[in-house]
Amino acid sequence: MALIQVRDLVKEFDGQTILSNINLDLKEGDVRVLMGASGSGKSTLLRCLNRLVEPTSGSIVFRGKEVLGPNVDVRELRKQIGFVFQQFALYSHLTVLDNVSLGLRKLHKMGRAEAKEKALFELSHFEMTPHRDKYPSQLSGGQKQRVAIARALAMDPAVLVLDEPTSALDPVMSRDVADLINRLHGEGITMICVTHDLSLARNIADTVLFLDRGVIRADDRIDVLSKHSEPEIRTFFGDKETL
Repeated sequence: MALIQVRDLVKEFDGQTILSNINLDLKEGDVRVLMGASGSGKSTLLRCLNRLVEPTSGSIVFRGKEVLGPNVDVRELRKQIGFVFQQFALYSHLTVLDNVSLGLRKLHKMGRAEAKEKALFELSHFEMTPHRDKYPSQLSGGQKQRVAIARALAMDPAVLVLDEPTSALDPVMSRDVADLINRLHGEGITMICVTHDLSLARNIADTVLFLDRGVIRADDRIDVLSKHSEPEIRTFFGDKETL
């Protein structure tokens, strides 16, 4: 059974259909990549998974249980589906250590000492322990990304959701993020990633889901999609010889 099953998911906003009959399976240990033009609904789909956005209709089953019902504990759901936002969403007034430990204290009800120990453990995985007392404004983009991922993983989620993890990074830092995602994959972390970065997509997953105007139109390898019979898909994946 898939860890997450999305069936016939629809999201409408002000009379406009943002997502239309989305079907998606995410298995334990998978890394799934979602790509598409700006405004295609990618980030909305991610936010539906942990109900940061409420779908209009359809079904999302997590670990065998429907999560769109009125009696679902959304806070517990969000503990299980960790989210790394495009602009990192770190608290500017908190240190690196406090950014990572805050959720442990507030959501997991850990004591300050236990939360600090757990936060330092996660930061050590990302070589960020020396920066524990810095504030986000004192960090590079790549360092902020590492803190954001450490904060999400500190909650021990079943799934890590990454929304454009390289959008604010230069090519060198982007490669570092790809290496980091592959390392997490090797450790068995289940992930779903939205990106515009073809290089990142090639480095972290065998296949890509292509979302176009709220509809999943393809799910295949990039080398196959770059020679797709539909010109829009072929153009997006950049095979210049076939244009």
